[in-house]
Amino acid sequence: MAVRSAGILLYRLGHEVWPGTASGPDSASPVEVWIAHMGGPFWARKEAHAWSIPKGEYAPGEDPLTAAHREFAEEIGTPAPAADYHPLGNFRQPSGKVITVFTAEADFQPEHVVSNTFTLEWPKGSGTISSFPEIDRAEWTTEPDARSRLVKGQLPILDALLQHLRNGSG
Repeated sequence: MAVRSAGILLYRLGHEVWPGTASGPDSASPVEVWIAHMGGPFWARKEAHAWSIPKGEYAPGEDPLTAAHREFAEEIGTPAPAADYHPLGNFRQPSGKVITVFTAEADFQPEHVVSNTFTLEWPKGSGTISSFPEIDRAEWTTEPDARSRLVKGQLPILDALLQHLRNGSG
């Protein structure tokens, strides 16, 4: 059975009128998404395809939306905003992991991002165990910029968000 994760993709709409205008999702998109840069030494000097939606694994039988909220709070250091969350779908990653993603419109503005941490021998083979944040920063970015930042396996999540908004489900 595939490892399962659950995550939240927050979005906010720009000042332009959308959906259904010439400035909609097929041109310069006014959609911004909240994404997080992965922490640790492997990702430290990378920007392209080194970002993710806030997410994490959950146990069989656990409610995915509950897990998504827990993981968001662990990775961002602040609870996800109270909002009307909609399922975007399940997205299989190149690793075989399946991410269940929920989305909501929110103008989320945390005062700071403080992620939970993980331990790792670094440098590898040194015998030195260090602690690193799972997420070292998070921010709003435009949907086109998110395409160059998100790990490639998560790009279909952006497509699903745009389809969700085109359908007027936002």
